Amino acid sequence: MSEVFLLSESQKERIEPFFPLAHGVPRVDDRRVPSGIVYVIRNGLQWKDTPKAYDPHKTLYDRFIRWSRLGVFDRIFVALTEQAGRSKRLMIDATQLKAHRTSASLLKKGFFPAISGGQKVA
Repeated sequence: MSEVFLLSESQKERIEPFFPLAHGVPRVDDRRVPSGIVYVIRNGLQWKDTPKAYDPHKTLYDRFIRWSRLGVFDRIFVALTEQAGRSKRLMIDATQLKAHRTSASLLKKGFFPAISGGQKVA
């Protein structure tokens, strides 16, 4: 795997206004955690395979889920595309998708309707 990725100070300053305010216990490093989230997503890792340099993987996962539900990443993407002078629509291409080993049998079991006018799989 590649070496540890950290956001630069200027990158952190650009996205920091979109982070929710900490309530009660101060958050851990606001540079290391987003960097860890980017590293996991960029490399297609599972959260448990995160390098130790980023913090416990549970912290990264919890922050990613919480911020996703709050729309933090959506606001960051919109603001960064507006600053770059691009359109307000952001498209991300996922060229590699993983399917569970049982997903091929779901059509046979009737979980999805027939897509074409052809015969159904028996």
